[in-house]
Amino acid sequence: MRRIERENTGIIKPGQDLVIAGYAGLSGTVEIVKNKKEELYQWFSRDYVDRIIESGNTALEGDLEKWKKFGATECEPTGEGGVLKALWDLSGAYMTGIRFSLLKIPVKQETIEICERYDLNPYRLFGEGCLLFSADNGGDLVHALKEQGIHAAVIGKVTGGIKRIIDHGESIGFLDRPSEDELYKVLSHK
Repeated sequence: MRRIERENTGIIKPGQDLVIAGYAGLSGTVEIVKNKKEELYQWFSRDYVDRIIESGNTALEGDLEKWKKFGATECEPTGEGGVLKALWDLSGAYMTGIRFSLLKIPVKQETIEICERYDLNPYRLFGEGCLLFSADNGGDLVHALKEQGIHAAVIGKVTGGIKRIIDHGESIGFLDRPSEDELYKVLSHK
């Protein structure tokens, strides 16, 4: 594992929970819909497409100091490269292992449908406004975030060693090195 260069201002240690606040790939979904609106009207109702654009995304700021009072010990924004890149970067910055469940990562139905339409991975889709946290007690952090009107879920744990393990439900695998954001697959073909 090669160290990811970033300013480490928080704390990550084995046994902590990994928490996602917001929704994976939602910003990328809105961006695709804005740019491919006319094309999408062929497959989805006008009302549905327009509702996705209007929903936008509640942008959560990645300032750790703001989130410490809720129980977060570190924060990684899920911008370009999506949730999987954020997981890669956070574990690499602290040279620690992680184990998480893909099925527990919050994804909106409209993101799934748009990603299916363009054959994209929602977990590698631009996710500005979505945050990855570490916390000593992820359940308490999720509860505190929900009291603020922010959707959140515990998705896994920080582990010893350097393995980045993905639990797929029926099987496990390892997190691949980040690749180009899925957004470019659609928007570079205007």
